[in-house]
Amino acid sequence: MSIIGIILGVTAIGLFFWLKNDQKITKGELQTAKHAYSSLMEEFTNYQIDNERKIAKFEKDMEIRFKSRDRQMDAANKRMDQMNKSLPSIIGQVVGQIELAQDTINRQM
Repeated sequence: MSIIGIILGVTAIGLFFWLKNDQKITKGELQTAKHAYSSLMEEFTNYQIDNERKIAKFEKDMEIRFKSRDRQMDAANKRMDQMNKSLPSIIGQVVGQIELAQDTINRQM
């Protein structure tokens, strides 16, 4: 039983050293990893900046469109107000012409 314990202990110690050796990173690999991470950070920063610019441009374009639409709506509202103000006089003229025509028709009969 003690022989099995000794064998398992030696095997565990051997595995520990083997894994420790396997996990070592060389200086070249470390520099490559640092370079890759810095490139990734730079690329992500550029991506964020580009997105912020696109969002700002989109907001500016939408603001211009909304202002233009507001101006068009204001002009349409003014025209509607003018039409609403002149509508009673137009209705009066039409009704007057119909009454005049009725009088003319009644006289002819």
